[in-house]
Amino acid sequence: MELPTPQDLREQRTTLELTQSELADAAEVSQPLIARIEGGDVDPRLSTLRRIVNALQEAEGEVVRASDLMNETVISVAPDDAVREAVDLMEEEAYSQLPVLQNGVPVGSISQGDVVHAGENVGDHPVSEVMSESFPTVAPGATVDEVRNLLDHYKAVMVTDGGETVGIITEADIAAHLS
Repeated sequence: MELPTPQDLREQRTTLELTQSELADAAEVSQPLIARIEGGDVDPRLSTLRRIVNALQEAEGEVVRASDLMNETVISVAPDDAVREAVDLMEEEAYSQLPVLQNGVPVGSISQGDVVHAGENVGDHPVSEVMSESFPTVAPGATVDEVRNLLDHYKAVMVTDGGETVGIITEADIAAHLS
């Protein structure tokens, strides 16, 4: 990823016909900070630069959000479901892993690998005995870059709103959006 130079930021802002004040408001930073960054007088923190770049992308209408990518239908199991039910559901849906939800809240995940590692005769045991950590969660407004960073480390990302699961995103969803 190549970071924009102060000149790049100024050019993009002027192309979008934004004032420094308008960009500052959108990025939730001060106008003098925008002026100092564009002038090359200050080297912003990465988090500040990300907010400025996101504000410019928003102004262009180019930002893809988690809500644009997610599948609203979340196939899941509950912690007290039998492992056998989870395995059957994974086979039926052709998934290698499922989120574990309790009252709509992510509490874990279960994969075929978890079941194999649990050993034999676990079919009647509750999912909670063999599940792994939950997939990470993001808000519906999270950017595609934030989701992609999480998918570098996890098989799925849960989208939650007020703690309640509203969707799920996998690499396949990102690929489908790009194609």
